[in-house]
Amino acid sequence: MKKEVIHPEREADFVTGAYSDAVIIDGMIYVSGQASVDFKTSKFDLGTIEEETHKTLQNIEAILKKAGSSLDYVVKTTAHLADIADFDRYNEVYASYFKGVKPARTTVQSVLAENLKVEIDCIAKIPE
Repeated sequence: MKKEVIHPEREADFVTGAYSDAVIIDGMIYVSGQASVDFKTSKFDLGTIEEETHKTLQNIEAILKKAGSSLDYVVKTTAHLADIADFDRYNEVYASYFKGVKPARTTVQSVLAENLKVEIDCIAKIPE
């Protein structure tokens, strides 16, 4: 069982902490919870729920692209919102990123670090 670690726009030996941005195994990519962060500086880019959702999904897109996949192949997401009252505004942005059959999804309210408003993880297929 060979695992490959993906870190977009970062040096190959970049250490994120006790996790990887994503891991590929058996034709699937498992993307860790992503947020509104600048990959080059590892600094959070806080803003409105809409701005953070856009940046978070753009980060997920970058990870998937580097792995040879795309949002079209996402089968499952989990989203954490700091305030569930932001759901409708978050959902409008989220929905704009997925065409056709939408991924299965769980959305919950969670206490998020660093004053983040949203964190999203996903599982996607890597097309052959």
